[in-house]
Amino acid sequence: MAAKRGELKLLGVWDSPYVNRVQIVLNLKGLSYEYVEEDLLNKSELLLQSNPVHKKVPVLIHDGKPIAESQVIVQYLDEVFAGTGPSVLPADPYGRATARFWAAFVDDKVGSPWHTILFAREAEKKADAASRIIAALETLEGAFRDCSGGRYVDYFGGDGVGFVDVVLGSYLGWFKVFEKMVGVRVLDAARTPLLAAWGERFAAAEAAKDVLPDDVDKVLEFLQQFLD
Repeated sequence: MAAKRGELKLLGVWDSPYVNRVQIVLNLKGLSYEYVEEDLLNKSELLLQSNPVHKKVPVLIHDGKPIAESQVIVQYLDEVFAGTGPSVLPADPYGRATARFWAAFVDDKVGSPWHTILFAREAEKKADAASRIIAALETLEGAFRDCSGGRYVDYFGGDGVGFVDVVLGSYLGWFKVFEKMVGVRVLDAARTPLLAAWGERFAAAEAAKDVLPDDVDKVLEFLQQFLD
């Protein structure tokens, strides 16, 4: 489990989907790392020095060198530790391009309204953001069906967890939080049966099951400190 080519340190916050996706990939690849929980109301000098542009988590420090932005970090880990554990990105260029397209779609169409639900004061804005997430998940239901190529697959990555799985799957814990905040179930088997079943598989996967937040009240209590 020792990290090759230098030590790994991850600066993060326990309930951040962007941090969680990095943790999941580290777990998938069986890489040991030091985790440092950050206080976002009193950011450490290490975080500010490691990510001076955005001053956000996650930041991966590999052999003393910082890498910021979650999708960048995931792809970095997949490249640097290509011979360790399963690959997250497909081997062929077209497959990689397709996975990157859908990962970008997820963070745009799910991640942006996720932020609105968290911090908007007006109930109407929260409800509209939830509707946008539902629309995005309906599109992703079709993408999941298409990626199967007519056969049964467990994940967007095929038989194993891939890039799109990690990026979308990191929001799963928050979907339950949204249900309590807004009263809307954004991931519903009645609307998106393939994606709902996929979500259950991903959340139960060994690499993800102890990473994704599953205590809704704990998440809401943690969130409140940023809203006061």
